[in-house]
Amino acid sequence: MHKTFDLHVVETRPLISPATLHSEFPITETAAALVTQTRDRIRNILQNEDHRLLVIVGPCSVHDINAAYEYGKKLIALRKELEEDLEIVMRVYFEKPRTTVGWKGLINDPHLDDSYDINTGLRLARQLLIGLADLGLPAATEMLDPITAQYLADMIAWTAIGARTTESQTHREMASGLSMPIGFKIILMVRSAPPPTPCSAPANPTVSWALTPTDSPALSPPQATPTATWFYEAASKVLIMVPTMFKSSQRAN
Repeated sequence: MHKTFDLHVVETRPLISPATLHSEFPITETAAALVTQTRDRIRNILQNEDHRLLVIVGPCSVHDINAAYEYGKKLIALRKELEEDLEIVMRVYFEKPRTTVGWKGLINDPHLDDSYDINTGLRLARQLLIGLADLGLPAATEMLDPITAQYLADMIAWTAIGARTTESQTHREMASGLSMPIGFKIILMVRSAPPPTPCSAPANPTVSWALTPTDSPALSPPQATPTATWFYEAASKVLIMVPTMFKSSQRAN
């Protein structure tokens, strides 16, 4: 019989389940409280109920969790110093969208050698998020692969939907089911156009399907996301900063 599937697939490897990863690196009560409280503060900022500015600051992409953790230890001091004016959240991006080719991030290729050891990448990512939470430092990330959320979303205070995926139906449906405030990045085609205003997800969201943490297929009408906003690189309420010190490796950017 002629083979009619996986004609362009070179190799298939088993992936650990979200439940397995959660059992290896469980969220602590301290981390859960930090994530919940930070999400609430971010929502208040985006809804103009908090006068402060939300600042997402950190590396363009994480390629060394030890370096990222050291950076986090320095950032937590600044977060405490400036908390009256700023809600500082560390940018911890593990996935990189690629239009053509290039390094796809820590989760996809943690060894930076095209070995695509994704199980290790997922473990390193969750290990770092828990370490940062233990410091008292909340994390923000971009959700790129829709499957990733089941592994990491419980540790994330704010999520970005990037410019390449903002118009993707799959990512919009994913966003409607996520539990944290979400920013959709936009590209200005007409520079004189005013920015869209913060919004909530539709009152009647469509049904989407995905995997549960135990790998069982599930159909669910997602709840409306409490806070969604469109943002530029420096919006009025959201400032995203990428220090140049993390751009030493061209491959990791």
